[in-house]
Amino acid sequence: MSQRIQIFDTTLRDGEQVPGCQLTTEEKVVIAKELELLGVDVIEAGFPISSPGDFRSVEEICKAVTEPTVCGLTRAVEKDIEVAAEALKHAKRPRIHTGIGSSDVHILHKFNSTRDQILERAVKAVKYAKKFVEDVEFFAEDSGRADLEFLARLTEGVIKAGATVVNLPDTTGYLLPEQMYDRISYLFANVSNIHQATISMHCHNDLGLATANTLAGIRAGARQVEVTINGIGERAGNTSLEEIAMTLKVHKDLGFETGLDSTRLYPLSKLVSGMMRMPVQANKAIVGRNAFAHSSGIHQDGHLKNSSNYEIINPEDVGVPSSEIILTARSGRAALRHRLQLLGFKSEKLDIDSLYERFLLMADERKMIHDQDLMELVG
Repeated sequence: MSQRIQIFDTTLRDGEQVPGCQLTTEEKVVIAKELELLGVDVIEAGFPISSPGDFRSVEEICKAVTEPTVCGLTRAVEKDIEVAAEALKHAKRPRIHTGIGSSDVHILHKFNSTRDQILERAVKAVKYAKKFVEDVEFFAEDSGRADLEFLARLTEGVIKAGATVVNLPDTTGYLLPEQMYDRISYLFANVSNIHQATISMHCHNDLGLATANTLAGIRAGARQVEVTINGIGERAGNTSLEEIAMTLKVHKDLGFETGLDSTRLYPLSKLVSGMMRMPVQANKAIVGRNAFAHSSGIHQDGHLKNSSNYEIINPEDVGVPSSEIILTARSGRAALRHRLQLLGFKSEKLDIDSLYERFLLMADERKMIHDQDLMELVG
């Protein structure tokens, strides 16, 4: 029986922290509505106290969507929590996301504090947030480098104080997947009340391991994942929503599912990329322009015989119209014949061997061959 993974999208908060990629309130509302149609469970709409614009964005998103929980970020500061509660007052399902650093690096060098003082502040913040909303998520910032025994005490303390979700971010993208699995497993074995809350993964991609670490967390017991469209976010970015969604869909053997309509992934990727003026890298998994493109002759021949030879995802499943056969000097006769047939030429009337020799000369010169080039080639 499948287990449901909650999708917490932070494109409009952590994702928007990319330099030069800020959105207007109106743009955020458009994306929030698309996230609702995609089927995400939680939309982190912003950090209300950070600016009047962010406050208004959170407020307007609360009015614009009805199905997802709408979440506002705060520090473990009473004023932050009060402002977030005010911004969330129109939400059908409001959540306050409050927290504080949990690693000794943060405790000493960011807060000039002690573990006991941090624990006290964390519990106090959760209790205060519970005065405004029932659904309170606590984040233990930099938990990837936190002392495990202290992290267990902190997790137990905030759950006892009323946290419904505990977010354990690998804020610096430091952990290896096996380390993430072991840490989450340790907490499930050593936090007595852990089953009273949902454990959440929020992984950064500094070492390119955000998706792998998030999956390791799920396998160890986490049931919420904090992700962004296109994997955008601070520094090297966050866990990519589309990578998690399709990994769980392809690997049904893992026994997990989401409530996402995956056919909306590619259109939403393009929308976010365009609004944020942040191009998606060509080889980006799932949504990059080359994700379903084949240019090697061996791959093209295999794909044309049966797409499952080289594709584990149907492009239509993520909203991509079809796979592409890209003609280059690496392409073979099968790909050339296929493209000519699509253009209406009957291959039995063509001297493919002769055409292929001339095709290779043209491809070496022009790098990529388009339909107009083929028309010229055939004459």
